[in-house]
Amino acid sequence: MGAAAFREPTTRQKLLLYMKKHGTVSVQELAEHLRITKVAVRKHLDVLHRERYLDAQIMRRQVGRPVFVYQLTPRAERLFPTEYEGLAVELLGDMGDLFGDSLVHALFERRMERTAQKYREKMANQSFEERLQTLAQLQNDDGYMVKLEKRAEGVYLFRETNCPIARVADCYRQACQCELRMFAAQAPPVGKEAKLSQQAPPTRTDDYAKRGRSGV
Repeated sequence: MGAAAFREPTTRQKLLLYMKKHGTVSVQELAEHLRITKVAVRKHLDVLHRERYLDAQIMRRQVGRPVFVYQLTPRAERLFPTEYEGLAVELLGDMGDLFGDSLVHALFERRMERTAQKYREKMANQSFEERLQTLAQLQNDDGYMVKLEKRAEGVYLFRETNCPIARVADCYRQACQCELRMFAAQAPPVGKEAKLSQQAPPTRTDDYAKRGRSGV
């Protein structure tokens, strides 16, 4: 959830907002700002560190013992509002007007090929189930909030509950179409057809069933 959507910020959200404004901070500084104990601060930091929203490093001081300090990772920066999507839509529209829709289509194809190559390298020599787990993790890393559910032996439900490029996808369906083709190359879906929704939140659901083949 982006910072703009915070109505009654939780302690963890307040912590992230403070770090966004102040950069590298210590446990003591956070405890004083949030008015909670250092033990409570460390518990929140441990969770955020495990989720890869924070980096920790040791800061040595001239006086006293070294202390751990924390800062936001690029992954955490995605939690805060940006206007990158609006800019992307405008640029794609301008390129289409100036050079034709074929260039826009080629850009999405190029993005798909680049992503597919990265995924192939990550999934090399993995089983069907391992490829699905890897696919879910890679999509999670990009903010898609995947839910992977085993429905039966060799049958899985792959559901994306967030679309970080929703504004682009609403204007250019090639974004979703290319991604679905890339998914099919990594773990071929069978059963019901993949469903796309423009409702908020954007979701995509695929049913995957194990096929008798190895490799990617």
